[in-house]
This record gives sequence, C-alpha cells and structure tokens, in this order.
Amino acid sequence: MSNIEDIRPRRRTRALWAAAIAAAIGTLVVLALPGPPPRKYPGRIPVRFWHMWTAEWKDVVDDIVDRFNESQNVYEVIPLSIPYTAADSKFLLAVAGGDPPDVMAQWNSVIPKWADSKLIIPLDDLMTPGEWQEFQETVYPAAQKIGMYQGRLYGVTTGLNIRANYIRLDHLREAGLSPDDIPETLEELCVWSQQLHRFNESGDLIRIGFMPQNLYDYAPAFGGGFYDWKTGQVQIDTPENRAALQFLVDERRKLGFDKVVRFISGLAIGLGNVEWPFISGSYTITADGQWRVEQLRKYAPELEYITRPVPPPKGGKEHAGWVNGNFMIIPRGAACVQGAWEFIKFWSGLENPERAAEFYTWGGWLPLSPAIAEAPIFRKYVEEFPQFQTFLDMLPSENMLPMPPVPYQVFLWDRLIQADEAAMRGTLTAEEALDRFEREIARERASRKELGYEE
Repeated sequence: MSNIEDIRPRRRTRALWAAAIAAAIGTLVVLALPGPPPRKYPGRIPVRFWHMWTAEWKDVVDDIVDRFNESQNVYEVIPLSIPYTAADSKFLLAVAGGDPPDVMAQWNSVIPKWADSKLIIPLDDLMTPGEWQEFQETVYPAAQKIGMYQGRLYGVTTGLNIRANYIRLDHLREAGLSPDDIPETLEELCVWSQQLHRFNESGDLIRIGFMPQNLYDYAPAFGGGFYDWKTGQVQIDTPENRAALQFLVDERRKLGFDKVVRFISGLAIGLGNVEWPFISGSYTITADGQWRVEQLRKYAPELEYITRPVPPPKGGKEHAGWVNGNFMIIPRGAACVQGAWEFIKFWSGLENPERAAEFYTWGGWLPLSPAIAEAPIFRKYVEEFPQFQTFLDMLPSENMLPMPPVPYQVFLWDRLIQADEAAMRGTLTAEEALDRFEREIARERASRKELGYEE
C-alpha cells in the first residue's frame, strides 16, 4: 500500500499536466472573450487591469482608469471587464499559462488561498519601511485585516462593505412609533419591532418589522467570531458563537420557521435595483451594506429612511459585525508590477487621499483610511447623504471582522452558511449545527495536514 511520500510525486506530476492543460484551455478562453479597448497611449508602458464590474459600475471604473492615465505619462492602464462567473478560473488559467494581468480587482475570498499557492505577490514588498509603518498606523483595522495573510499584505482595499440597519420612517409613523425611541440593545429592538410585523388573513407574514439574520453578521457582537486574530487560531463552537446562533434561532422561532421560509422564498432579492425588499416594503428594519444608500438615491429617492448601527446584545460589543470589500491584487508573473502598484496607490488613496476621495463618492464606497473620509469632497458627499455617516462611524472599530485568513476560507464559508441555514430552518439545534461545523473544519484541517499543506 502506498504511503504519503509515494503519493506526492504523482500528485506533482498530475499538477504539472493540469497546468499545461489549463494553459491550453486558457488560450481558448482568452480568445472567446472580448478583448480590451484600443490603446489611447501606445507609446506608454501597458498595465493590464482585470475587474468584474459591469453596466453602470463599469463606467465608474473606466472613469477612474482615465483619471489615472491622464495623471502621468509613463503608464497606460488597459481595463478589461471579466464575467463574474468566469473571473477566478480565467485568472488561474492565465497564471498557469504564464500570461496573467498586471493587476486585478477582486471581492471574492481569494487572498489566503492564492497567497498560500504563491499566485499573488506581497504588496508590502513594494513599500518603503516608512510607507509600511504608515499603512499599519493609519489604515482602518478592517481594511488591514482583509488584505493580510500570515503577516503579509496581499490586497489593498478600494472600498469596504459593512452593514447597518436601514429603517423606514413611514412604517414607524404607521405604527405610531418614533425614531427617537429606537432601542439601543438587540434584545429590546427585537421586542419593540414586533409592533411592525404584518400578517395577512391566513396568518402568513407579509412584512417583517425586524428579524436578525446571518450568524457571520451577529457573532462578533456577542463577543464571538470565527478567528482569534491574536493567536491565529480558527474558532467555531465557542460559547459566544453558540449564544449568537441560539439568539437568531429563538427570534425566528417566534415568527415561525415555516412562515419565515415562505416569506423569504417569495421575495425578489436584487443587489442593484428596486427589487431590494426594503424598497418594496417587505422589511421595516433590515441590516444591509452602505451601497444601498446610492441605490436608494437612484431607485427610491422619495423613500424616507434613516440608518443606525446594528445594536449589540446586552453586554455585547458595539459596532461589531462582518466586513468584506473590494481589493486590488498583483499576480505573480505580472509584466508591469510597478505600474500596477502605482495604479493601486492612485485608486485606493494610499497616495494623495484627497484626490482618491472623489472616486469613493462615485461608487458609494467606504474609504480605506480617515484621511479619505475627512477629505472635503467626501465630506460634501456625506452632507448630501447623511445616512452614510453611520457606516463611517463604524469603520474605526476593531470589532468589524472579515472571514478568517486561512487557505480553506471558501470551504469554511460554505460550511458556515450550511450550519446557519440548518439552525434557521429548525433541522438542527444551534448546538448541533455548530458541533457539526466544528467537526467538518477539523476534518478539513486534518486532511490538509496529511497531504502536506499548511493549515
């Protein structure tokens, strides 16, 4: 019977064949997709930039690229919008084929795995010691955490996403409630919002006043989360996480598991238009990201609403929750690393924060650092849309946590969602769901260790 040492050479051989096949397929994929636009500055050094934005967002990205190209005369960034569903595979194929882009914008959970696989380069190598120290001292904690893996910086954020409560004022008035009376703890808000639930004659839910959802959003507020950022250890079945999940289960049970499932299944969930259930009136209070401020401006300008931080449970942590965002990476083998880095500094605001502040207002993005948030053009934007201030107030918090920076991050996320859904449907208790989640992660780590991978 073969041992692990016998297996590894064969695995490496298969990996080489896979890379060769991937390179051939990658060539076909590249040929099948639309090419980049014609060059405007053929005498400059090209910097190939891949991203996943489309429609109106693509226009914003193109404008930022134009600004960069107009700001200097050495590089020309050439943008290419890649279909979201094919972006990761196209990137991997391009790297395997030896022809990656110079820089890529991402928002998927790729940094730990791609950094561990040596597919992207550490960006702190491109900084002077002074720049690296300034980054660590001035950039928001959440922005630092998103881009880090094993103490190295692999991604620079160009827009953070965090969640706060959106509250419809017309629904409050209808129920005889005042926004001045919104409770300050999670338990009190859940009780208070019961006055806002609506049912039809058959007893089916037609509007939810407020119902806390998603373990990843609420675990940090209960003092939990899935990673100890001091020790670097994944943590799953902890008392804090159990308390968070049990609370979510209890609140859903009050409305009825089946009733909530039917209600949610009947909603049209849209990320960028009037399909958002908050706009349609299906929710009075719902936690969502700051990008909704811009969408409400476009698609429901007459809707009266306010934003507030999601309140912590009694004795819990304030300004706590899940954070993700857009970030820029540079693949190993990029032809123009310096040009890519100059573009990243330009867009993110690491260089000239006041200039970059305008870009963040175009996309309704949360900034990388206080220097951008305090820039005059960004303050003007917030004055026009004061609901945005809630999110800015939450940015400095150490309690805004991304997913654990481990190479099996995607697997962990998938199992987290499964555990959450099982508990929310009542098919497993909160204790059973987290216990199963813990065992699944333990098996994955053991399997990785057996095969010679770092945990």
